[in-house]
Amino acid sequence: MIYFLIFISAIFVNNIVLSQFLGICPFLGVSKKIDTALGMGAAVTFVLTLATVVTYLLQKLLVLWSVEFLQTILFILVIAALVQMIEIILKKISPSLYQALGVFLPLITTNCCLLGVAILVANGTNKLPGAMEHNLLSGTVFAFATALGFALALILFAGIREQLAMNKVPKAMQGTPIALLTAGLLAMAFMGFSGVV
Repeated sequence: MIYFLIFISAIFVNNIVLSQFLGICPFLGVSKKIDTALGMGAAVTFVLTLATVVTYLLQKLLVLWSVEFLQTILFILVIAALVQMIEIILKKISPSLYQALGVFLPLITTNCCLLGVAILVANGTNKLPGAMEHNLLSGTVFAFATALGFALALILFAGIREQLAMNKVPKAMQGTPIALLTAGLLAMAFMGFSGVV
């Protein structure tokens, strides 16, 4: 039951983009079409889950050797290396999937959502239901659900932006202003889930 609460909480209540404001750059930059939002969401889900598992295990080694101050640098290097390895493996094993993800894989290395979630899980600083400490399983569930929440917000935002592109928007509000206003309204809509968990 606790893992279900973690899952629902990470997707809806504590959405990484709409309530914690991590990953705003891809949220605004890749959300003009639903197809690109789907590709970015899938890539982030895969990399975030894998990166969180690896960085959680590395954090245990950092604590064991009393070199926790290297956490940020090491996590950035691990995330970049994982993205590169995944890119190479996908190019060899599944060229069609590699082509489908296209530019999204290299873009993931600059997504602050990855580093933020890895640090939250490794340090156990995010709020889990029932005041539970993170273990590897709960951290993985949290990372996977957070990535799904990121993808959900990105896809919803892309759908709204596609609809806005077909409507008449006042000249002063076209482009970034209407996108930011829409993102704010979407964040307010997600605030409605705050009492669920």
